[in-house]
Amino acid sequence: MSQFFYIHPDNPQPRLIKQAAELLTKGAVIVYPTDSGYALGCQLEDKNALARICRIRQLDDTHHFTLMCRDLSELSTYSHVDNRAFRLIKNNTPGSYTFILKATKEVPRRLMNDKRKTIGLRVPSNPIALALLAEINAPLMSTSLMLPGNDFTESDPEAIQETLGRQVDLIIHGGTLGQQPTTVIDLTEESPVVVREGAGDRRPFD
Repeated sequence: MSQFFYIHPDNPQPRLIKQAAELLTKGAVIVYPTDSGYALGCQLEDKNALARICRIRQLDDTHHFTLMCRDLSELSTYSHVDNRAFRLIKNNTPGSYTFILKATKEVPRRLMNDKRKTIGLRVPSNPIALALLAEINAPLMSTSLMLPGNDFTESDPEAIQETLGRQVDLIIHGGTLGQQPTTVIDLTEESPVVVREGAGDRRPFD
């Protein structure tokens, strides 16, 4: 059965954040809160953990995985960003957006969209997510916790424990959250394209 941490949504307890980070370094798959529902996360380089997430979500190789970053300093390491795209991202982060960008060689091939060589990046505003990212000092490989057949993110950690308690290593309870996934913006072409409308306002990209 997974571990279950109650972490304060506004003032995350450092001891519990540290324990969660240690589990990640040992290969854990975790459920953690973001500003647009709960997400599944693992270490960037962990093939086995990624395979477990793919089984939970029933994902194929066309899925855009997301690198959850604590700020924009990691953007140029993992993606090719021109000035126009950088301004759009800077003006709308942190927030409920996932940006699709051309990936650099720093991104493991298994995380890229196979045909387009792209990666999703986002900067959350959730205090627990930010504390966790600061503690591991690296991006998290992440995907919204949307169970097969659903088009909404899971919002209740108690219900998540009932459903996934034997498939993940840690569930972080950071309160009951909204169920809308992020708004996905493709910035690989000349003009932004709204791929999925979600919690983030699409108007800055129209």
